[in-house]
Amino acid sequence: MNLKTHLAINQSLCGQLLSVDEGVAIVKLDATSEMIVDDYRLVHGGFIFGAADYAAMAAVNHPNVVLGSAEVKFLKPSISGDAIILKATVKEAKGKLRSVDVEGVDEAGAKIFVGVFTCFVLEKHVLEK
Repeated sequence: MNLKTHLAINQSLCGQLLSVDEGVAIVKLDATSEMIVDDYRLVHGGFIFGAADYAAMAAVNHPNVVLGSAEVKFLKPSISGDAIILKATVKEAKGKLRSVDVEGVDEAGAKIFVGVFTCFVLEKHVLEK
C-alpha cells in the first residue's frame, strides 16, 4: 500500500516508515545524539511522541488526517543509539473520527511507549480555505 499522508515529513526526526497497510503502520526511530537532553544521553520524549504521531497518521493513511488529541505513557527511558519501533493500529473508525493505538518497543522488545491517538479525517486540508 502507498503512503498518502505526511509525504514531506523529515524521517530523520520523526522516524522511517517501515510498512503501511490497511489500518496499520510501523515506524522506526533511530535515536540520535541530536535528540539527547543531558550527559546520560537521555532522548527527549518529544521525538518519540513525534514518531508515534507519524505512525498513527500513516495507519489512518488519508491526505487530510490531523491529530485531535493523544493520551500517552512513557514506560521506559530511551538513550541515544536506541532503535525504537512504533506500531500503530486503527482501532475505531466512526465518521471522521479514527482512534489509533500506538505501541513502542526497544530493540530488546521491551515496551517503552503506549498511546491512544484521536485523529480526524477532514474533507479538505486543515489549512485550506
